[in-house]
Amino acid sequence: MGGGAFGKWSDSPVMKITLIALSSLKETYLKEAAGEYAKRLGGYCDLKVIEIKPARLPEKPSAGEIESALEREAKEIAAKIPPNTYVTALCIEGKQKTSPEFAAAISQNYNLGCGMTFLIGSSHGLAESIKQRCNERLSFSKMTFPHQLFRVMLLEQLYRAFQIINGGEYHK
Repeated sequence: MGGGAFGKWSDSPVMKITLIALSSLKETYLKEAAGEYAKRLGGYCDLKVIEIKPARLPEKPSAGEIESALEREAKEIAAKIPPNTYVTALCIEGKQKTSPEFAAAISQNYNLGCGMTFLIGSSHGLAESIKQRCNERLSFSKMTFPHQLFRVMLLEQLYRAFQIINGGEYHK
């Protein structure tokens, strides 16, 4: 890795990034896009994607059934979070950042010797209990996106962040 606005990473160990998603990619075009960004990220970080199957719910679940399902998912998510990692819940009520601010956060955690874990919930989101365990809540927009598409968006922003950190040409 080269030098950039946040310093030189070339002689340092690779940062560990974990993405925990409550779904798998079904559409070929999304798998291909996610695969392309994962390949690009390979030179910058050790990316691990963990897919968790969302809890089953009836066709028209009650609020209680949804809450119970989210709590079951939260337990499964918590068991998959690696140690020594800064955990970010991706949720609509989170703070919005610019791409350079996102890059700065990644650089800061890297400099602290910390990996990063990003949580993408199911179509019902994430349980409040798991969000409370996170270091940060992040939102890409006040709009709602399909969870599968959002995974591609996150991978793209991670790639953009590493390009910013390393002075690459990708971010303009």
